[in-house]
Amino acid sequence: MALESAIISSNKIDQRFESLRNERRKALVCYVTAGHPDRTLSIELIRGIAREGADVIEVGVPFSDPIADGPVIQQSSQEALAHGMTLTGVLDIVEEAQVDVPIVLFSYLNPLLSGGDGILRRSREAGADGILVTDLPVGADEDRERWLGESDLAFIRLVAPTTPLERMREIASHGSGFVYLISRLGVTGAQDTLAQDLPETAARLRAATELPICVGFGVSQPSQAVAAANVADGVVVGSAIVRAASESLEKAFTLVRSLRQALDS
Repeated sequence: MALESAIISSNKIDQRFESLRNERRKALVCYVTAGHPDRTLSIELIRGIAREGADVIEVGVPFSDPIADGPVIQQSSQEALAHGMTLTGVLDIVEEAQVDVPIVLFSYLNPLLSGGDGILRRSREAGADGILVTDLPVGADEDRERWLGESDLAFIRLVAPTTPLERMREIASHGSGFVYLISRLGVTGAQDTLAQDLPETAARLRAATELPICVGFGVSQPSQAVAAANVADGVVVGSAIVRAASESLEKAFTLVRSLRQALDS
């Protein structure tokens, strides 16, 4: 799969990680569900977490069957769908938010296929810089992978903690932007502790790729973010932010601020 064009065109993500490397800082990747708590607040949430120090923002595309997501993100997705959120609506939100922070669309494959052949170009025009598809493992559908990999969006790939070294190499070689390392088996959701074998898993992935590595699934507190970032280039926080935003945007902003301060300290 030819990824040179994706690597070149995803310069906003590449430049952000290059800047972080030069500054010896770790990336804070924040997830939000588009259209949650509602459309207007969703735009304010994206702008606010960018202001509070997010390096990359993953904007989740609501889907009716989010099998990889835990109860918090599932609920936010259902609420967004109930408010009438669609993939077109998600792109409108990204376009209206107009943040300088790189945006990664976080989606299942079905909504993208429903969007038609031009959906990736439309996503780029709206302001997205990357795309992550949760239910498209490497080798599952080479035509769809080529379609995504040869677009102007960085193609973020997922690696599970049980993945063997050679498979890690294969996955990473078919992606760009950064690699999302799942910290534990199961669905998304805040946890009290990180997996004990995370350092070993991260070291194995480091040996398999030169792409930046960001650890997600279960990270909810500043101390956990620091522990995860110590073995990677960054950390992904999702359910904790979505849960906080369900209560108030200010609680979400406070959480992102605390995560940023912890990573920078």
